Amino acid sequence: MRITTRGQLAVSAMTDLALRQKMRPVALSTISARQGTSLSYLEQLFSALRRAGLVDSTRGPGGGYTLARNTDQISVAEIILAVENLKADDLQSLGVGQAAQVKSMTGELWSTFNARVMEYLQSVTLQDLVAQQHAKGVVAEEMAPAAPRPKLSAKPRPLMARVGVPNSVFALGSIPLLQRR
Repeated sequence: MRITTRGQLAVSAMTDLALRQKMRPVALSTISARQGTSLSYLEQLFSALRRAGLVDSTRGPGGGYTLARNTDQISVAEIILAVENLKADDLQSLGVGQAAQVKSMTGELWSTFNARVMEYLQSVTLQDLVAQQHAKGVVAEEMAPAAPRPKLSAKPRPLMARVGVPNSVFALGSIPLLQRR
């Protein structure tokens, strides 16, 4: 089993999402900024996570992603399997004869190893990772509601009248040439 950076970034982004989704959907652009990951790469990851049923998406202003299930119901193994292209074994690069020999000599070792790793990853939930972040002192900053806009008064403010200054291009043309200077 080979867990690449893709799987690691997916777990990190899902932890970020779990920490911050309390109030509203989380935009990928904010995760991208916090994680230092490109937005297009996160879009690919979250597309795979959505297909796997781990996240839900909301379109439009104020849209983003939320978890499809509770944090204690999503395992790290599910996240990794959703974004990684994992093979049962990594013997594809070997020739047919070599692969058969490796399988007969150590196949049981690697299949047991993979099973144990997968068992461990299934035992760790997103809630465990969130709890670890809270124990480290990470606090998800709450997004403050937008400040209310000042109301426009019903009466327009009077404009300061400037004497001798034309109020349009057309008025400018009506001023004699000597006065313009």
